[in-house]
Amino acid sequence: MSPSNEPSFRQSVDLMFTRAVALMDLPPGLEEKIRVCNATYTVRFGVRLRGEVKTFTGYRSVHSEHMEPVKGGIRFSMGVNQDEVEALAALMTYKCALVETPFGGSKGGLCIDPREYDAEELEKITRRFAYELCKRDLINPAQNVPAPDMGTGEREMAWIADQYRRMNTTDINAAACVTGKPPHAGGIAGRVEATGRGVQYALQAYFRYPEDVAKSGLTGTLDGKRVIVQGLGNVGYHAAKFLSDEDGCLITGVIERDGAVTNEAGLDIDALHAHIRETGGVKDFPGGEFVSHGAHVLENPCDILIPAALEGVINLDNAARISAPLIIEAANGPVTAGADEILRKKGTVIIPDMYANAGGVTVSYFEWVKNLSHIRFGRMQRRQEEASHVLLLDELKRLSADSQLNWQLSDGFTKKYLKGAGELELVRSGLDDTMRGAYDSMREVWHSRNDVEDLRVAAYLVSIARVATSYQSKAL
Repeated sequence: MSPSNEPSFRQSVDLMFTRAVALMDLPPGLEEKIRVCNATYTVRFGVRLRGEVKTFTGYRSVHSEHMEPVKGGIRFSMGVNQDEVEALAALMTYKCALVETPFGGSKGGLCIDPREYDAEELEKITRRFAYELCKRDLINPAQNVPAPDMGTGEREMAWIADQYRRMNTTDINAAACVTGKPPHAGGIAGRVEATGRGVQYALQAYFRYPEDVAKSGLTGTLDGKRVIVQGLGNVGYHAAKFLSDEDGCLITGVIERDGAVTNEAGLDIDALHAHIRETGGVKDFPGGEFVSHGAHVLENPCDILIPAALEGVINLDNAARISAPLIIEAANGPVTAGADEILRKKGTVIIPDMYANAGGVTVSYFEWVKNLSHIRFGRMQRRQEEASHVLLLDELKRLSADSQLNWQLSDGFTKKYLKGAGELELVRSGLDDTMRGAYDSMREVWHSRNDVEDLRVAAYLVSIARVATSYQSKAL
């Protein structure tokens, strides 16, 4: 929870936007056009549950329609309010522009604690919310495409997609009305892991440049780096798993609702994740030391801090005590504007949220394209790739036999090389390419301008310039 004397989440987004546009020369009025939220729809609807009618409040905000459809998740949380939804919609505009997905920014939310309802009740609530949005074209493959967010997942997206189909029976592209669906319901391989995988690719992109790594006081590669993760939900779990399993990072701390668990030798992320699913928290996990005041672990010494859950967890109260030299914002808005200033003065490098957690919208874009094309990625070319690889290996073997070199390819190499790229491999490849390209566009600004101190301002400059160019090319 941020201290009361600190700007709200929405105010923080506006302050960071203002920092960036002060360094730009936008035409008169265009700055305000990009800043403001175009529209927010508030809906209140009743659902009969447990013998009575319960009334729920939901929101769908459209920040910018410089490109359509607009894109942004739907979250289920008791903390949902109009200011939060509008701030998140603005971030989606800038995020989509930064990673060059052809969407404007939107966001939605329902003020509800999903843990208070069983699956049947939650389906009735979700379908009714979707009905209210669909009939106003706030869910539509060509106009507004939601996705999962906090408190929602594949199940809720499948319900929303089915509700849209029931209301639009002749729309051949109905599956594209929402992304993040289960694979059997028009989803795409790799979507569940996408945001966490994007965090991994963002760190890999940063560590490709020794001069960038040096700005945080670190050296070398990701191998052996000590990492603390706040929030082991979908994003935090996948980021921690991939960084530990594939990059050699040591996850030395995990912070959850009931506290934190630490282990300087590295936590077993899969075992911890299973323990959280079984018990609801990290307490009594045998593979580490439990800390009841979990927020204090944010301040523990580490190389990389990954806030992956809530807004404002790093704020004016604790920013000065954060010891991590590198922070990557896997959540939306985990570092407040006030904390951002303190950390910058300390020399902390922050990889900003609009870039770091863009893996979800990137793979959502791939899913949307898949739904519109009505064909699975890899279906046309996979076997042809495999056949070409077989021809090459057969020719190498023939040349080896003819020249009596007597060398052989290892079975492991042959198996990997012969396997053509399926949907998951193509999705990961596309995500990796997107994260590399977006990082390069940020760092070019970061390194080429003396008035750009940090990656956050660089990200805003890149994204705002792209939105401005889009608006200037059309009638406003």
